[in-house]
Amino acid sequence: MAIITRSTHPSDLWPGIYDHFGNKYKALPNQWGQVFEKGRSTKAYEQLVETTTFGLASVKPEGQSIVYDVDAEGYKTTLTHVVYGLGYIVTREENEDNQYLEVSKRRSANLAYSMRTTAEYVHWNILNRAFSTSYPIGDGAALVSAAHPTMAGNASNLLTAADLSETSLEDAMKLIMAAKNSRGLPIAVGVRRIIVPVSEAFNAQRILKTNLRPGTANNDINAIKAMGLVPEVVVSNYLTDPDAFFIQTDIPDGLMSLWRREVELEQDNDFDTENLKAKATMRFAAGIGDWRAIWGNAGA
Repeated sequence: MAIITRSTHPSDLWPGIYDHFGNKYKALPNQWGQVFEKGRSTKAYEQLVETTTFGLASVKPEGQSIVYDVDAEGYKTTLTHVVYGLGYIVTREENEDNQYLEVSKRRSANLAYSMRTTAEYVHWNILNRAFSTSYPIGDGAALVSAAHPTMAGNASNLLTAADLSETSLEDAMKLIMAAKNSRGLPIAVGVRRIIVPVSEAFNAQRILKTNLRPGTANNDINAIKAMGLVPEVVVSNYLTDPDAFFIQTDIPDGLMSLWRREVELEQDNDFDTENLKAKATMRFAAGIGDWRAIWGNAGA
């Protein structure tokens, strides 16, 4: 068990330190909240269940019965809440002899920062693992896959591997415009945002913000901007692949963040040791329901 004693910060026992550094960095703003839909939960787990709707109507011969169909249940996604926690223990002697009150006060702030950052990693790992079959979603395929099983055969939200460019983004728009439901019928899908790592932040802006085609001498319009196809760019500090990017659509029940318990900070004293204890916990589940809400390109 890790315990903060007087030997952990020996310099703090004596006056003379001008300042402490390394624990005053500005925290990043919340990023997972830009792409995940946050909701509340009151159960140990929550389920998202696909409904397959109906197929096409068929010709009814005169005097014959019409064809009846069933809107069956499709795949199921279970989001199970997980508790995340972290704390620290300080001896009473360390707390008494520490000459710098701001050090003790900042520990609680640092604990809160660790909890916020943990939530970022948990949420963004869903996209970091999006192409891996080791982390399947409810239908048994990877989140981004060319083989999502549907009643009309395998469907894909995997974009042709290519670095982010005007061409690769236009190709992605064409595939998204041709999206279909589980019965193979066309559906209206709009793009909400493109999600890129830090390494593609400037490239994404150049592609989407110029009036003319980026990176060429052609005098053609920038069709993506002119049509208003991608209204927003989200840059994530937590995406680990430097050339992978994702497109989030307006399909509902996509990236979900369901919270059973918000972050709670608690403090207490141990009677026998007189150690001071502080801890933080949170309980939530993050996942995805409908894979059509995310389209991914692993990069070249």
